[in-house]
Amino acid sequence: MASGSSPNRDPVEPPQFRSPSHTESLTLRALMSTQDADVIIENDVADLMDQTGVSVTIGVHNEVLTVTGNVEAVAKAYNLIIEQLVNSKPNKPAVSTSNVHTSIRLLIPHSLIGSIIGRKGIKIKAIEDGTGARLVASKEMLPQSTERIVEVQGSPESIGRAIEEIGKCLLEDWERGLGTVLYNPGPQLEPDNKRGGGGSSNSGAGRRTKGKPKSKRNPSISSSGQPAPTNLRTQNISVPPDMVGCIIGRSGTKINEIRRLSGSKISIAKAPHDDTGERMLTIVGTPEANEKALFLLYNQLESEKERRAGREAPQEE
Repeated sequence: MASGSSPNRDPVEPPQFRSPSHTESLTLRALMSTQDADVIIENDVADLMDQTGVSVTIGVHNEVLTVTGNVEAVAKAYNLIIEQLVNSKPNKPAVSTSNVHTSIRLLIPHSLIGSIIGRKGIKIKAIEDGTGARLVASKEMLPQSTERIVEVQGSPESIGRAIEEIGKCLLEDWERGLGTVLYNPGPQLEPDNKRGGGGSSNSGAGRRTKGKPKSKRNPSISSSGQPAPTNLRTQNISVPPDMVGCIIGRSGTKINEIRRLSGSKISIAKAPHDDTGERMLTIVGTPEANEKALFLLYNQLESEKERRAGREAPQEE
């Protein structure tokens, strides 16, 4: 890697945690294999950043690639990265990579999947038709997170074009991503070290360079695995008006249970915050407590959606 230049050392804050003044900058994460992450590092990340003007990080304890920049630059960077990965394969094609079919797994907030799919699938079909790529969204959220995988399949060029369109969709509805719990497939999930590695919602993008020891995650976590009591954060999510009741529960039983299990303070605005009628839910606590609160809240919302779908199904037959 070129001297004097290296990937960011600090975690990159994804767009779902940014204020409106930062919405012109997109942060897009992808799940990589260990081998692919090594290829990216060996191909000189600094040169990639110089070519595209983006910021690139690779997870400390996991293989999450994070690229930050304007939409066009992020798409170009992913295009170049995918070409690097294709050319690194032992059976790399003798022809242009434009004829190669490959894929990349993007990490997308569950609350923003709808922004990509659109009403009755109109947006996702337009993206596929306009770019030549195919998009496949997973049905389930990743463990201990509120992110889902969207696999983009096609040639490196078509994937790059699709990523640009996906990025535009994410920035248009960035507020819906507030409070996303990022997927961290690191050693903190192992039985002997459960959650002790720091499960903060913006700790997924560290830095890993070949030949150097891995740094410890999140210094705000003590040796006992407990967050420092002063490390409090505030996160907001929008709740559809017809879902507020299921979060509160009868006489407040459900929201009180989530408060107790997570350790976070949770409040719901009495009035809608915009014309959609959605209410703002505010969570205050340590990163780990907020992560658990968000996980429980999203699980409650998903359970309610499934319950309603099951209740409506017999009526459609």
